[in-house]
Amino acid sequence: MFADYHVHTEFSNDSVYPIQEVIEDAIAMRMDEICFTDHVDYGVKKDRSPLLSAEEQKNKQYLNVDYPAYAARIKELRLVYGSRIDIRMGLEFGMQSHTVRQFEKLLYSDPFDRNLLDFIILSVHQVEDKEFWTQEFQEGRSQKEYNERYYQELLHVVREYKDYSVLGHLDLISRYDRKGLYPLEQVKPIISEILKTAIRDGKGLELNTSYRRYGLKDTTPAVEILKLYRELGGEIITVGSDSHQPGQLGAFIEEGKQLLKSLGFRYFNTYDEMVPIYHKL
Repeated sequence: MFADYHVHTEFSNDSVYPIQEVIEDAIAMRMDEICFTDHVDYGVKKDRSPLLSAEEQKNKQYLNVDYPAYAARIKELRLVYGSRIDIRMGLEFGMQSHTVRQFEKLLYSDPFDRNLLDFIILSVHQVEDKEFWTQEFQEGRSQKEYNERYYQELLHVVREYKDYSVLGHLDLISRYDRKGLYPLEQVKPIISEILKTAIRDGKGLELNTSYRRYGLKDTTPAVEILKLYRELGGEIITVGSDSHQPGQLGAFIEEGKQLLKSLGFRYFNTYDEMVPIYHKL
């Protein structure tokens, strides 16, 4: 079973990869299933709305996925390609403690048909509306302070929000830590609480294979976090490339599955209408 469960397209603010081209590339790679997970990041981005200025409407960088257009396009492409590949509709929610209520409202809003959703990745991409990749969030904080603040934010979010499938790239802050890898032992109590909360809620974890293209020294999340998740009783796990452009799609998925198997995981997961499906590794 070859599936990629973290894929971005032209509907995300940070990708121009046409969704039809993604599907055709996946078919050429003999992929069995693909799940699109385009971005929603309240706090730093807005929904498309007639109330936005013409300039705001044009500036894709600061806009969330166009939900109606996204859903309609996926439905259309399922009709064209559905006999050759299973196409799932997902979203990646980049959540912060002060945006939880916006996400709760989103799933019940008029333009949004939650019955079409198969999968939701819950990620923390910003804290206090400050980006990690620009170092804005880390600025003025010690390595200890920004690592602890990141995980505290994630713990708060998973305690407050329950309508998701898996936690995405759980130790994302390490990707942008210019001071090197922060010792896991220093934040292990907080990470343990995050994982315990997810497990109690029937949620899963993502192995994000983009660590390979970023040249990181460890996996995402780190091997020790994957081990901890398993030791705590976690079983639900998806594998995704976090693809944004050609050449990234499906990358290192099989390698990731072999890693999971070596760590004692027996299954990896796909989703259908928010229900996890188990596939033997």
